[in-house]
Amino acid sequence: MNHRWNAPRLTAVALLFCAATAPIHAQAVDAPIDWQQPAQPLGGALTALAVRTGLIVGVDAAAVRGKQAPALQGRYTPHEALQRLLAGSGLQAVRDPNGGYALRAAAPSSAPPEAAVPAGATLGAIQVNASRDTVTEGSGSYTTDAPLTSTTRLPMTLRETPQSVTVITRERMQDQGITQVADVLRQTPGLSFIQSGNAGTDANSVYARGFVVENYQVDGIPQTGSWLTQTGDLAFYDRVEVIRGATGLLNGVGTPAATINLVRKRPTQDFRASAALSAGSWNTFRGEVDIGGPLNEANTLRARIVAAAQDGDSWIDRYSERKKLFYGIVEADLTPATRLTAGVELQQHHNDGTARSGLPLYFSDGSLANFARSQSAAASWARSYQDQRQFFAALDHRFDNGWALHASFNQSRRGYDDVIGYALRGYVNRASGAGLGLWATRWNSQPLQNAADIYASGPFELFGRKHELVVGYNISRTKDSPPTYANWTIPGYDASIPNFYLWNGDWPAEPFNPRTGSSQTATNQTGAYATARLRPTDTLSVILGTRVSRWTERTRRVPFQGSATFGERSEKDVVTPYAGVVWDFSRQWSAYASYTDIFKPQTNKALAGDYLDPLEGKAYEIGIKGALLDERLNLGAAAFEVRQDNLAVRLDNQFAPDGSAAYRAAQGTTTRGYELEAAGELAPDWQIGAGYSHSVSRDAAGARLNTQVPKNLLKLFTSYRIAGIGNGLTVGGGLNWQSASYSRNLGPSGSATFTQGSYATLDLMARYQISRQLSLAVALNNVFDKRYHTSTTTSFYGAPRNLTVTLRGTY
Repeated sequence: MNHRWNAPRLTAVALLFCAATAPIHAQAVDAPIDWQQPAQPLGGALTALAVRTGLIVGVDAAAVRGKQAPALQGRYTPHEALQRLLAGSGLQAVRDPNGGYALRAAAPSSAPPEAAVPAGATLGAIQVNASRDTVTEGSGSYTTDAPLTSTTRLPMTLRETPQSVTVITRERMQDQGITQVADVLRQTPGLSFIQSGNAGTDANSVYARGFVVENYQVDGIPQTGSWLTQTGDLAFYDRVEVIRGATGLLNGVGTPAATINLVRKRPTQDFRASAALSAGSWNTFRGEVDIGGPLNEANTLRARIVAAAQDGDSWIDRYSERKKLFYGIVEADLTPATRLTAGVELQQHHNDGTARSGLPLYFSDGSLANFARSQSAAASWARSYQDQRQFFAALDHRFDNGWALHASFNQSRRGYDDVIGYALRGYVNRASGAGLGLWATRWNSQPLQNAADIYASGPFELFGRKHELVVGYNISRTKDSPPTYANWTIPGYDASIPNFYLWNGDWPAEPFNPRTGSSQTATNQTGAYATARLRPTDTLSVILGTRVSRWTERTRRVPFQGSATFGERSEKDVVTPYAGVVWDFSRQWSAYASYTDIFKPQTNKALAGDYLDPLEGKAYEIGIKGALLDERLNLGAAAFEVRQDNLAVRLDNQFAPDGSAAYRAAQGTTTRGYELEAAGELAPDWQIGAGYSHSVSRDAAGARLNTQVPKNLLKLFTSYRIAGIGNGLTVGGGLNWQSASYSRNLGPSGSATFTQGSYATLDLMARYQISRQLSLAVALNNVFDKRYHTSTTTSFYGAPRNLTVTLRGTY
């Protein structure tokens, strides 16, 4: 396979684009739109306005019933269009604190538009959200005040959601120069990124509240595996939503750690284009182009294309990576209330000199090895190819009564081919350099996942009050048919490295490792769910939900020599309840409590070779949230407790009959902790994203579990725009600190304990606006060149001090 590409050619194109767009003025976010909308019932006209512009408008079906909206012909901003639609209706739109509009009976003509209206005249507004997703791009903010649907499918703001939710916006990604999913997770409060090997390997994990994160989504649809944290790129995404805690209501299965949802960019209402060129440490170069806008005069057909390429080496010897990325999306307004979306995203990632770990932590005499950060564990022939393809479509329709229907489909095909060879077999003799060898094998496959989600949501009346309901069904089917190879011990292959001090990765040579058979795995999961937000009073919301899930897994192993084996596991009619209460005790503050069940079939095996029973448990959370400064600053404090049975705990140096690691099922485990977070605007032009988290997991006897995960995390990034310097200078900095972590039963004796002490790293950034269309940004990471391990089991280190410079042009 040859995935080479010409980076200088792409970056030259990006430079020319930046130069060409420098003298052009950018369009405002609230840009005028061409309207050719006929006269129609007011409810339908307001729905069409919401679908097309993303405005949030409170609509009471009874209040607009029988009212007619005039034809809308001409060029108007969304706000102007709303005012014209309401002309002569006896209603007026008033901006609410959430950034949307509430409809009220129009004040007398002699009164100013914002004159007080008697409470009884306020219409019973049911929030009708546009079917368009919330957009953080161009907001200039590190948070969002718009409703999200990640937790329950109910459109709820961060303050209304009874769980801890962090949103990493496009603005923050751009300020920090973050382009990889793994890097954005390193910056997210409450998440620990434990990296034991290079990007593209399965040796890296994300932890939240003491447990591995296993639930990943794109546009709310669950994804198989953790490829997003291995090689995922952020070029296609508007934001990253992280919901900490159990989310079984929508995912069905998973741990109580967190759900990570990546939300794709959408086509823009007006034509926009940008291009960026980056150059950084270790010969890293990257180019991006992003173009989108309407395809017809009526603006009912819109599209967006994003392309990027990256090439670079590393601080680690022999390691290099290349990426090619493409994303295309089309939106069509089939009617004023119906939108069809379809698109494709392609990510191709190629690593050379890749390793699943660092070198051993210890010499053969038991002393700490303390290898250089640049020393690689990879054989020079080790490599990893990752090819991720996604095809997606969605249909949204809004009814005049405020109800909406959403149906989406996503097909994901991940092709990978990993030729594995890394030096973690044995220990280096300090004097002679002998004693070390390679672990070698090969893995390749093309797993295919088809997933669909359909749900209806809208208002209903009960006991004279307005409430909201969501009813949905999702399904996913995954098939994987990888060939099998000899793993780790290949007949006739000498994996030893005679002298590590002379080793350059070229020997031993790549082994001849032919296929030994084939295997197939088919996993199906379905779930029906319903969620209601009941409003017994104006200040109290009760969220009740439940899910009924079915899960099946069928396996088939066919060796070229020997007998085939078959297996089947299933879990049927598993009920996952969810409950939450939110009390708005002031206009800006609310208190909440939530509860949900935990359920997850496990792939871990016991010493005898049988699978562990499903993980089961309960998760509780209480907290306080605030939305200050007109929703521009979100604050939160939460405390949580998770109780679990059948938690998989690895048995040291013990293996199941098939050679995989053996585990025991721990009963009565408990995790307790708390989190503090702030995100958004502290003052005009001053943004912050900060969080502190504490979490400890213990078994029934009180012994601490998952000690490789730090108890405490502090993450902070802030930026300030100085408008008076030239066309604007933005400066910022970030601090990441974590407490000590450790692993036991290591080294040649099997009894050593390695501890990575607490440490902090400092990052700085600056961006100068050369003109309204051209900017130059600099990001300096790990300013003091802190040396630290990202794993407590091997000698794998965090990145040394590094610099990235980015030139960006916009139109």
